[in-house]
Amino acid sequence: MINVFQVIKDMPRIDGRPGETMQPEDLGSLKEKLVEKHGSRVREEDVISAALYPKVHEDYMNFHKEFGPVNCLSTRLFLTGPDVAEEFEVEIERGKTLHVKFLALGELNKATGEREVFFELNGQLRSVMIKDKQALKEMHVHPKVQPGVKGSVGAPMPGEVIDIRVKVGDKVEKGKPLVVLSAMKMEMVINAPVSGKIKGISVTTGYQVQGEDLLVDIEE
Repeated sequence: MINVFQVIKDMPRIDGRPGETMQPEDLGSLKEKLVEKHGSRVREEDVISAALYPKVHEDYMNFHKEFGPVNCLSTRLFLTGPDVAEEFEVEIERGKTLHVKFLALGELNKATGEREVFFELNGQLRSVMIKDKQALKEMHVHPKVQPGVKGSVGAPMPGEVIDIRVKVGDKVEKGKPLVVLSAMKMEMVINAPVSGKIKGISVTTGYQVQGEDLLVDIEE
């Protein structure tokens, strides 16, 4: 029988229960931060999940904020989507059911990587623009700001970059000018929302940006 000390040899060891050496977590303070970032619908389960798996929970909350409660969709509809002319029902809550019919898929917009999806919702014609993930793999689309990340600085509206006032590695204070845009015949200065170090710059002078296009990454 192999002794555990023969396996770890002179590697670092932990005496006692590993959790005893961890810093205590202020769950009340964590919940306040989650409510500030994601709204009042933060459950106790969310607080525990954020404490145990912060990155996974953050991704989940951002996904839920963008797409809503997708747990009411069947696995096939969620993973592959409906077929043309397919009809299906989605119960969003007790006594409230949506009847959906997928009608058509529009042409690819090569500038944005989006397609227009046409469908009927309870008999009414609707359409939405969606990203074609398969097409995006084969084309260059400018990155967007990361929701919930204060150091991810994006363009508030479409425009042209006419000046960049920082460079990678610079340390900036909150409020410092980062980029100047020309939009709607006006100059707009984009200031740093937080203090930190410039981690990346995603645009160059003369670049045409769309709303929420990533301009600068700041590492707090």
